[in-house]
Amino acid sequence: MHGNELIILSGLLCAGFTCQWLAWRAKLPSILFLLVTGIALGPWLGWLKPDELFGDLLTPMVSLAVAVILYEGSLTLKLSEIRGHGKVVRKLVTIGVVITWVAATFSARYFLGWDLLLAALFGAVVTVSGPTVILPLIRTVRPTAALSNVLRWEGILVDPLGAILAVLVFNFIVVTLTAATGDQLFLTLSLIIAVGVGLGIAAGQAFGFVLRKHWLPDYLRDYAALALVILVFALAESVASESGLLAVTIMGVWQTNMKDLDFDDILDFKESLTLVLVAVLFIVLAARIDLAALVSLGGGAIAVLLVLQFVAGPIRALVCSIGSELGWQERLFLGWIFPRGIVAAAVSALFALRLAEMSYPGADKLVPMVFTIIIGTVVLQSLSGRAVARWLGIANPEATGVLVVGANPVALFFARALNEAGHRVLVTSMSWDGISKARMAGLPVFYGSAVSSYAERHMDLIGLGNLLALSHRPGVNELACVKMRYEFGRSSVYTVKQHRESTHEKHQISGETAARVLFGGEKSMDDLHKIFSGDVDTKTTELTANFSYTDYREKHPSRIVLFFTKQDGRIRFPVGDMTDTLSKGDRVTAVVSPGVDQ
Repeated sequence: MHGNELIILSGLLCAGFTCQWLAWRAKLPSILFLLVTGIALGPWLGWLKPDELFGDLLTPMVSLAVAVILYEGSLTLKLSEIRGHGKVVRKLVTIGVVITWVAATFSARYFLGWDLLLAALFGAVVTVSGPTVILPLIRTVRPTAALSNVLRWEGILVDPLGAILAVLVFNFIVVTLTAATGDQLFLTLSLIIAVGVGLGIAAGQAFGFVLRKHWLPDYLRDYAALALVILVFALAESVASESGLLAVTIMGVWQTNMKDLDFDDILDFKESLTLVLVAVLFIVLAARIDLAALVSLGGGAIAVLLVLQFVAGPIRALVCSIGSELGWQERLFLGWIFPRGIVAAAVSALFALRLAEMSYPGADKLVPMVFTIIIGTVVLQSLSGRAVARWLGIANPEATGVLVVGANPVALFFARALNEAGHRVLVTSMSWDGISKARMAGLPVFYGSAVSSYAERHMDLIGLGNLLALSHRPGVNELACVKMRYEFGRSSVYTVKQHRESTHEKHQISGETAARVLFGGEKSMDDLHKIFSGDVDTKTTELTANFSYTDYREKHPSRIVLFFTKQDGRIRFPVGDMTDTLSKGDRVTAVVSPGVDQ
């Protein structure tokens, strides 16, 4: 039996990874693949039985996993960002949450016949979306820059706010069940809120003090944060039952809003840890779904889904966008896109477990109903999002453009060649002289650091799918490559060797391993400076059935190829032998000397 348990646990990790990889390949939210896998392994095939596998440890394990997930989400809730992203986002994460909560509550009460408390808990749970489901949709749909910004920040900010609302509603239900009188109800609920808020603020402030004093080495910061989350959750639960989730959420919000403290490294660690927890947790939770309970929801579940999609969503978008600069097409699309994700499934499963332990009537239907909303919104909006955006005329073109980091002669030469070949280009640099030259050449520019937090909020990446890190500052290239490989994918991130003599490992920056090196490393930035500063130009040649890339190289062996344009508009840069990847109709853009090499 011990061997079987090891196989099951290792299989969960492998299945979770496979689902995440498939989601990345399909450009769809991973939660969809995770839920389908869990249902297949559990109710359909009967291979995974979480209650038997984990026994009494199931609820504590789910509780701790949800605590970490909520803490990671709360670290993204910076109050300055709510103020800094316009009134539409502010209204969506406040008024919009209330609209969704009320609509979901009363639709569950009317169509499903649930009591008001359970319906209110369901309504609070489905007010959250989350970046893990909204960002893949944005990448697939590619709406306008203004709309993408609103959708992205609503997904990030509504996650912790909706989670806090759900935790408060759940605490109210628990207190209502255990308190005999109105005074006891008030006192118990006040104790839960006081312990959760008080302990969360105290722990957040203490941890911030420790970090300011540099009492921890950098390599222990992540470990300390994780240990503190678990400790605060356990302490809060021991003092006042059901206050743990509120405590860790408040702690994260408090920490991320402290001045002069950088939590980016901790957030990166928590995001990686959350990726693993989510993958395993959702397969396990989906395996516990009672298909009979799901079927028993019947047409009422469909009716609730339709209300949220066709009534609550449009009302939320129209009310919150009053007085904004969004066009009516963008407002309609904003009302269409609001998928539910990780936090909704995680907290609903935990709340259902707790309510079932208290024998609360209807607790077994909470998870199936929430999962119905998750699957329904993700599938419907993923399949229809691109078509709706095109119909409304707000869809951007394929992300085939290039973000060029640097405004030196090499970077500008590449940018001009790409622009003349019909590709979208954005040049970013902190050099005002270089940016001015780019503007004079008619190139779109972003004046500032490509790796700054300001760039995250304001740099328009719509239509861009490749990175050329060509700054004369190696550190900037390094940071840009490491950061943008997550945005564009490692295979679409390129840099160039800085110096010819930098062949030894000790001279190479990590960006050269995080990206693909142009020209196979045979030409350095120094070499390109010399070549591009001469009397040179670019020429594009289309390959035909009678003139292949092999023929091209034989005819022009000395030409330096800058990039290739595939028939579908995608760009490929020279990083090795490209012979097998090019075909009829592809175009080759190379450096030529006017009057000499034509």
